[in-house]
Amino acid sequence: MKAVWRWLVWVMVAGLLLQLYFVVRIAAMLVIDPQSTAFERSEAWRVVTEKGELRWRQQWTPYDKISNNLKRAVIASEDDGFANHDGVDWVALEKAWQKNTKAEEKVAKAQEQAAKAQAKNAAKASAKPPAAAAKPVKAPKVVGGSTITQQLAKNLFLSGERTLLRKGQEFVLTLLLEALLDKQRILEIYLNSVEWGEGVFGAEAAAQHYFRKPAAQLSAYEAARLAVMLPRPKYFEKLPNSSYVAGRAAVIANRLESAELP
Repeated sequence: MKAVWRWLVWVMVAGLLLQLYFVVRIAAMLVIDPQSTAFERSEAWRVVTEKGELRWRQQWTPYDKISNNLKRAVIASEDDGFANHDGVDWVALEKAWQKNTKAEEKVAKAQEQAAKAQAKNAAKASAKPPAAAAKPVKAPKVVGGSTITQQLAKNLFLSGERTLLRKGQEFVLTLLLEALLDKQRILEIYLNSVEWGEGVFGAEAAAQHYFRKPAAQLSAYEAARLAVMLPRPKYFEKLPNSSYVAGRAAVIANRLESAELP
């Protein structure tokens, strides 16, 4: 029993030391620009192992050198309550939870109906030639409720695995970011490190890659197109003329003035 307690104490101490490490790292970001994130490094390693080459375009750009159009577009598209929430948008999180629950229930119902139809057809199988296999029921699309701060917390320090432990650590990191950095600094780091295509990280690299201009000169529509890409940047990078991107960008461009900057 003593060994168990000793092991638990060591786990707790290790956990506290890890949180202290994160506190020091985040506090340093008050004056030091992070040169890379855990996500960037993992993506670079993936590309190197898969393609044998390093693809990494990134150039740190100060907050006041990034177009306000892009700041507003990202906020309007990704987190319209960014300037006012404490790092977690509880309303958006609840809506996402409800939507995911409904989607899972819909899939479960479809699977039940498919199983009944399969059982019914199996009873007639001996008298008929084999029928084509039923189409598999698609898994529900998971909708997220993550804020810009939560996305930054994940990209800076964490892996891409989906576990309760990782989500809990993301929540702690989100609170630390909000407590130690102001909103402008959080948005600045996010815009300089977020992925905008394979090996394309940050606003400056994205502006140069897609529009051959500095991030400071992005128009409202160009900024909106970049913002719309964020949930699936590598996918939309291959579809530059996507009607979805164009249509959604037009909507976001019209909402720029209502997006509140920190």
